[in-house]
Amino acid sequence: MAVQGHYDTRALGPDTTAGMGVQLLVLEVLCRVVGLGTAGWLTGSAFAVVTWAVLTLALRRSWTGPFGPANRVTLARAILVGGVTALVADSFDRRAPVAVLTALATVALILDAVDGQVARRTDTATRLGARFDMEVDAFLILVLCVYVAMPLGVWVLAIGLMRYAFVAASWAWPWLRGELPPSMARKTVAALQGIVLVVAGAGIVPREVAGAAVAGALALLVWSFGRDVRWLWRARPGSRGEAPTCPRAVPDRRPARERAAAGS
Repeated sequence: MAVQGHYDTRALGPDTTAGMGVQLLVLEVLCRVVGLGTAGWLTGSAFAVVTWAVLTLALRRSWTGPFGPANRVTLARAILVGGVTALVADSFDRRAPVAVLTALATVALILDAVDGQVARRTDTATRLGARFDMEVDAFLILVLCVYVAMPLGVWVLAIGLMRYAFVAASWAWPWLRGELPPSMARKTVAALQGIVLVVAGAGIVPREVAGAAVAGALALLVWSFGRDVRWLWRARPGSRGEAPTCPRAVPDRRPARERAAAGS
């Protein structure tokens, strides 16, 4: 059984606090460059405060080392998502600056492939870091769904809400919290959602084509979630059904120092 060492949470303060400060600076830049309105400013500011509070609380509860370069990349992605959120909130009252919104979302999606690489190369991958990355991804998809739903219809929100519905369902059925095996198909489908939503939101394709692409992405997402739910159902404790095919061992993503502390 691993014993967590003592650590100084003050070392984490500069990163999380700086992140909130940079987020507010980005909002100010958007205000001056594209005329971000009151709704966007307030929404973006609320996003910054909530992100800072949740991240700080999570770090104080379970962190045992420095913030790390991978988490800084994810924090940068969160700041970009805050900018997208502000622009989408502002778009309810005025026309959104599509080029700026698309650029921020695109960079955030590209950086999604960077933080994981940084974590593996620096041996700083942790469960909390992976969860931080996942939550940033999920919220970006939800915000993009809100934006794309305005021209295409509220059905688009199903893409952004599906992951949250899955989490809510796991409260009632704990077997849904089981560990899933690695899956390239799952990663591909997840990445496709962001790409399709950005293209649809950018308005570079006809509305009919955008609608068909988003519907296709939603169908793939339903398939992916359905496959995972089926696997978790068959692997649930006490299941008498046919045992699922044994997946490859899930790699231990903890840093070397945590693996050493845990022992054999």
